[in-house]
Amino acid sequence: MALIKRSNTMFPILGDLLDDFFNSDIFNDMPAVQSSIPAVNIKETDKSYVIELAAPGLKKDDFDIALDNNVLTISYQKKDEKKEEEGNYTRREFMFTEFKRSFTLPETADIDKIDAKYKDGILEISIEKKEEAKVKPRKKIQIK
Repeated sequence: MALIKRSNTMFPILGDLLDDFFNSDIFNDMPAVQSSIPAVNIKETDKSYVIELAAPGLKKDDFDIALDNNVLTISYQKKDEKKEEEGNYTRREFMFTEFKRSFTLPETADIDKIDAKYKDGILEISIEKKEEAKVKPRKKIQIK
């Protein structure tokens, strides 16, 4: 909890109670206000670029991957509604999660050879490099 200078009010206990209520984690645990930004790893190998996006709990159909003018965009939307009814009690929760992230591909990327797979909560997008950009193995030159 942050230290805040308080002025003397008529009801100092009320201020403390309100601060404790609004600074608690109760608002962070509500499904309607949850937002998440998935972790992304980007790595380069000799033959390709690989983007790994951590998104557990989703299905491969939830994702949309598009390429436009050398910009690769990964996005997803997930909507969920839960409703409980018990006697006179009704509880409804709505959840909407959305994510969108774009990556500008380098000139060395072969945009015709992009592959995506989703397994164990990880979306992996592999972008092959153009032939001229691939690292060639070391070649020994014979002296004549």
